[in-house]
Amino acid sequence: MKPTTIVGAVVVVLVAGGAWWYFGNTYQTQLAAPADVNTTTQAPVDTPQTQPQEQPSTNVTYTDSGFSPSTVTIAQGGMVTFANQSGGQMWVASGLHPTHTGYSGTSRTQHCPDTAETSFDQCTAVPAGQSYSFTFQKTGTWPYHNHFNSGDFGTIVVQ
Repeated sequence: MKPTTIVGAVVVVLVAGGAWWYFGNTYQTQLAAPADVNTTTQAPVDTPQTQPQEQPSTNVTYTDSGFSPSTVTIAQGGMVTFANQSGGQMWVASGLHPTHTGYSGTSRTQHCPDTAETSFDQCTAVPAGQSYSFTFQKTGTWPYHNHFNSGDFGTIVVQ
């Protein structure tokens, strides 16, 4: 073999090995990139796409005996539905009675009617057989009561 052929073969092997090393390490670095790096990637075709999880709704029943359960714990963004199964009217409102300032920091006269649905105050009565739902966006412990019977109360714990 001629020395130029040997040198040429060595150069080809070195170039091929260098390309394999360079591109192999670049690919591995991209795979190991931290999750918070702002890169746009596309999921493989066979990977199922997940939909955002909807928060479950928790039900509280209001009867002539009061609210049941009287205390519920939910995740932030969760909804509580209060069903009136009493013999009278129900007006669910944040504590303290009669101002209803506990959740929103505004009084009943300031936030009723609650067109933005942010005050945890029903702002009106519902007869037996109807319900009221509220989605809790703030974490904390939120006492509530029936405005028509302030001795009937409960607590929502939002985590």
